Amino acid sequence: MAKNLYQKVWDEHTVGTLQDGRTQLFIGTHLIHEVTSPQAFGMLRDLDLKVKYPKRTFATVDHIVPTDNQQRPFADPLADAMITAMRKNADEFGITYFDLASGMQGIVHVVGPEQGITQPGTTIACGDSHTATHGAFGAIAFGIGTTQVRDVLATQTIAMEKLKVRRINVDGELSPGVYAKDVALHIIRLLGANGGIGYAYEYGGSIFDGFTMEERMTVCNMSIEGGARCGYVNPDETTFNFLKNRPYSPKDTEWDEAVSGWQAYASDADAEYDDVVNINAADIEPTVTWGISPDQGIAISESIPDPAEANNEVERASIDEALEYMKLPAGAPVKGTHVDVAFIGSCTNGRLSDFREVAKYLKGRKVAEGVKALAVPGSQITAVICKKEGLDQIFMDAGFEWREAGCSMCLAMNPDKLQGDQLCASSSNRNFKGRQGSPTGRTVLMSPLMVAAAAIEGEIADAREVFSVN
Repeated sequence: MAKNLYQKVWDEHTVGTLQDGRTQLFIGTHLIHEVTSPQAFGMLRDLDLKVKYPKRTFATVDHIVPTDNQQRPFADPLADAMITAMRKNADEFGITYFDLASGMQGIVHVVGPEQGITQPGTTIACGDSHTATHGAFGAIAFGIGTTQVRDVLATQTIAMEKLKVRRINVDGELSPGVYAKDVALHIIRLLGANGGIGYAYEYGGSIFDGFTMEERMTVCNMSIEGGARCGYVNPDETTFNFLKNRPYSPKDTEWDEAVSGWQAYASDADAEYDDVVNINAADIEPTVTWGISPDQGIAISESIPDPAEANNEVERASIDEALEYMKLPAGAPVKGTHVDVAFIGSCTNGRLSDFREVAKYLKGRKVAEGVKALAVPGSQITAVICKKEGLDQIFMDAGFEWREAGCSMCLAMNPDKLQGDQLCASSSNRNFKGRQGSPTGRTVLMSPLMVAAAAIEGEIADAREVFSVN
């Protein structure tokens, strides 16, 4: 019987069926960070339990680490204590830990792939919703809560209900200046922030076939913003080339055997799906959000919605709420909206390719007066390569602050926060109320190059026009 990748991985990792009907699922790889793990380790100690398979768990620090100065002790004593706790837990339970001194620290969803820890055909769990990122490698990856982190540490399993699978095909050609981030925002706008509830998303079509691994990671990262529990791309030669010679990838004779096994996980050509969505790549423009949910997005050429044109009262109320919080005029072009802060980084768009692409166009430009612009690499390794290639200097010459690796302004659990009602052009993944540290701060999601354009112009702008992208 033909199967899709999700079915193959699910079946292979099923331990049994619980009394309540849920599946006890084996977790192949467990990723942890400093925010959702301390309580889980505390519960282990309370129950006098050990970590079942410590070699399957990998730790780093990312959420609370400052990006302006990472010398210990941190100015924030709580953040410093959390770092200390992570070291203690890693040492006590025998877990691999990429700390600040390792040269391999970074956002957990950047570190896993670049170390070759993220591999096809497995299950990956992490106490972070954007674990879906790792699905780009043909894995079933999902975020879990703190008590579930405890369960995985103690048993290497988790109780889950099986998802339906929606295949999303994007075919054709993307126009110049349209990036993976725009594809993700377009899909979420089309299907809705709740459209993926109960589903795993399988991304395919010519666009995903041609995407780099980093582009695939960007889209999979935002699956959760569309309501899906996870998103994945079938593994192929692009996947294998990325993983080859990574520190934790199979070596020597084991490599060929691993690739053969990975290939078998790809969805069968005649696999069936619970739903199929087809999208024409030519319909996708540079996309930005205007509201307080990732599905409240529009093409840069469009105007902000008018509640008077809503299809029903629920939609009208939603638009009204968003416009009131965002302080944006109904029916006005989104282009030209004043920007206070520009942020390039996060697990969505803080990778090497993001900085390379922006640097190509940023060289010789200057950030507009009054705009605070931050560039934050997703990992220490990314930062080192950027420095070797001179990318950091291009950003600094343009007026960006070049920071150390971390989550930074994505969620503002560190000193990088908006002030008052500042509006931030952000390459991150969420535009919720107060997401970036201020209860009245406003976030507009867009691609890294669109963020750079906003920084240069001091307002939301079409990067294709600003940088003559064609």
